[in-house]
Amino acid sequence: MIRRLLLAALTVSMLATAHIPARAADPAGLWLSADGDVKMKVAKCGEAICSSIVWLKEPNDAGGKPKVDKNNADASKRGRPVIGSGIILAMKPDGADKWSGHVYNAEDGKTYSGSFALSGATKAELKGCVAIICKSKTWTRTN
Repeated sequence: MIRRLLLAALTVSMLATAHIPARAADPAGLWLSADGDVKMKVAKCGEAICSSIVWLKEPNDAGGKPKVDKNNADASKRGRPVIGSGIILAMKPDGADKWSGHVYNAEDGKTYSGSFALSGATKAELKGCVAIICKSKTWTRTN
Protein backbone atom coordinates (compact mmCIF):
# COMPACT_ATOMS: atom_id res chain seq x y z
CA MET A 1 0.00 0.00 0.00
CA ILE A 2 2.79 2.44 0.93
CA ARG A 3 4.59 1.49 -2.24
CA ARG A 4 1.53 2.41 -4.34
CA LEU A 5 1.18 5.76 -2.55
CA LEU A 6 4.83 6.60 -3.16
CA LEU A 7 4.54 5.62 -6.81
CA ALA A 8 1.37 7.72 -7.20
CA ALA A 9 3.03 10.73 -5.52
CA LEU A 10 6.09 10.39 -7.75
CA THR A 11 3.91 10.16 -10.87
CA VAL A 12 1.88 13.24 -9.89
CA SER A 13 5.10 15.16 -9.17
CA MET A 14 6.58 14.27 -12.55
CA LEU A 15 3.40 15.23 -14.40
CA ALA A 16 3.14 18.54 -12.55
CA THR A 17 6.65 19.62 -13.55
CA ALA A 18 6.47 18.30 -17.12
CA HIS A 19 4.40 21.28 -18.30
CA ILE A 20 6.54 24.03 -16.79
CA PRO A 21 8.27 25.82 -19.68
CA ALA A 22 12.04 26.07 -19.58
CA ARG A 23 13.17 29.42 -18.25
CA ALA A 24 15.69 31.21 -20.38
CA ALA A 25 19.03 32.05 -18.83
CA ASP A 26 19.92 35.72 -18.49
CA PRO A 27 22.23 36.85 -21.33
CA ALA A 28 22.83 40.27 -19.73
CA GLY A 29 26.44 41.13 -19.04
CA LEU A 30 29.79 41.57 -20.74
CA TRP A 31 30.87 39.23 -23.54
CA LEU A 32 34.31 38.88 -25.17
CA SER A 33 34.67 37.82 -28.81
CA ALA A 34 36.55 34.59 -29.61
CA ASP A 35 39.37 36.68 -31.13
CA GLY A 36 39.63 38.67 -27.90
CA ASP A 37 39.38 41.95 -29.78
CA VAL A 38 35.85 43.14 -28.89
CA LYS A 39 33.73 43.30 -25.74
CA MET A 40 30.01 43.92 -25.95
CA LYS A 41 27.53 44.63 -23.21
CA VAL A 42 24.25 42.74 -23.56
CA ALA A 43 21.21 44.18 -21.80
CA LYS A 44 17.45 43.86 -21.89
CA CYS A 45 15.61 46.27 -24.17
CA GLY A 46 12.02 45.81 -23.09
CA GLU A 47 11.03 42.29 -24.19
CA ALA A 48 14.16 41.98 -26.33
CA ILE A 49 17.94 42.04 -25.82
CA CYS A 50 20.39 44.52 -27.32
CA SER A 51 24.13 45.01 -27.13
CA SER A 52 26.73 47.63 -27.83
CA ILE A 53 30.50 47.62 -28.16
CA VAL A 54 32.11 48.75 -24.90
CA TRP A 55 35.78 47.88 -25.53
CA LEU A 56 38.13 47.29 -28.44
CA LYS A 57 41.59 45.77 -28.18
CA GLU A 58 42.70 48.37 -30.73
CA PRO A 59 40.36 51.33 -30.21
CA ASN A 60 42.30 53.77 -32.38
CA ASP A 61 42.94 53.91 -36.11
CA ALA A 62 46.38 54.23 -37.73
CA GLY A 63 46.31 57.98 -37.11
CA GLY A 64 45.76 57.52 -33.38
CA LYS A 65 42.12 58.65 -33.43
CA PRO A 66 39.19 56.58 -32.09
CA LYS A 67 37.86 54.19 -34.73
CA VAL A 68 34.64 55.27 -36.42
CA ASP A 69 31.92 53.27 -38.15
CA LYS A 70 33.38 54.12 -41.58
CA ASN A 71 31.79 51.15 -43.40
CA ASN A 72 28.22 51.80 -42.29
CA ALA A 73 25.72 51.49 -45.14
CA ASP A 74 24.07 54.67 -43.80
CA ALA A 75 26.45 57.50 -44.74
CA SER A 76 25.14 59.67 -41.90
CA LYS A 77 26.48 57.13 -39.36
CA ARG A 78 29.99 56.76 -40.78
CA GLY A 79 31.47 59.30 -38.35
CA ARG A 80 30.07 57.72 -35.18
CA PRO A 81 32.51 55.96 -32.85
CA VAL A 82 32.66 52.17 -33.09
CA ILE A 83 32.71 52.01 -29.29
CA GLY A 84 29.08 52.51 -28.35
CA SER A 85 27.63 51.21 -31.60
CA GLY A 86 25.14 48.36 -31.47
CA ILE A 87 25.77 44.75 -32.43
CA ILE A 88 22.66 42.88 -31.25
CA LEU A 89 19.66 44.90 -32.40
CA ALA A 90 16.44 44.20 -30.47
CA MET A 91 16.52 40.40 -30.64
CA LYS A 92 13.38 38.76 -29.24
CA PRO A 93 13.14 35.44 -27.40
CA ASP A 94 13.04 32.46 -29.77
CA GLY A 95 13.01 29.46 -27.44
CA ALA A 96 14.98 28.68 -24.32
CA ASP A 97 18.33 30.51 -24.25
CA LYS A 98 17.95 31.86 -27.80
CA TRP A 99 17.03 35.27 -29.22
CA SER A 100 16.45 36.16 -32.87
CA GLY A 101 16.37 39.42 -34.77
CA HIS A 102 19.13 41.50 -36.34
CA VAL A 103 22.86 41.85 -35.87
CA TYR A 104 25.09 44.68 -37.07
CA ASN A 105 28.62 44.00 -38.33
CA ALA A 106 30.82 47.10 -38.10
CA GLU A 107 33.52 45.37 -40.18
CA ASP A 108 31.39 45.57 -43.33
CA GLY A 109 28.75 48.08 -42.19
CA LYS A 110 25.81 45.75 -42.86
CA THR A 111 22.88 44.52 -40.80
CA TYR A 112 21.94 40.84 -41.00
CA SER A 113 19.16 38.63 -39.70
CA GLY A 114 20.61 36.61 -36.89
CA SER A 115 20.47 35.05 -33.47
CA PHE A 116 22.20 34.96 -30.11
CA ALA A 117 22.12 31.59 -28.37
CA LEU A 118 23.59 30.66 -25.01
CA SER A 119 25.44 27.37 -24.80
CA GLY A 120 25.96 27.15 -21.07
CA ALA A 121 26.55 29.87 -18.50
CA THR A 122 29.68 31.30 -20.11
CA LYS A 123 29.47 30.70 -23.87
CA ALA A 124 27.20 32.05 -26.59
CA GLU A 125 27.00 31.96 -30.36
CA LEU A 126 26.19 35.11 -32.32
CA LYS A 127 25.04 34.29 -35.84
CA GLY A 128 24.37 36.56 -38.81
CA CYS A 129 22.77 35.32 -42.02
CA VAL A 130 22.11 36.39 -45.60
CA ALA A 131 19.57 34.03 -47.16
CA ILE A 132 20.91 30.58 -46.24
CA ILE A 133 24.54 31.62 -45.75
CA CYS A 134 25.39 32.21 -42.10
CA LYS A 135 28.51 33.13 -40.15
CA SER A 136 28.89 32.58 -36.43
CA LYS A 137 31.18 33.85 -33.71
CA THR A 138 31.57 32.40 -30.26
CA TRP A 139 31.52 34.83 -27.32
CA THR A 140 32.61 34.21 -23.73
CA ARG A 141 31.09 35.86 -20.68
CA THR A 142 33.67 38.11 -19.04
CA ASN A 143 34.12 40.83 -16.40
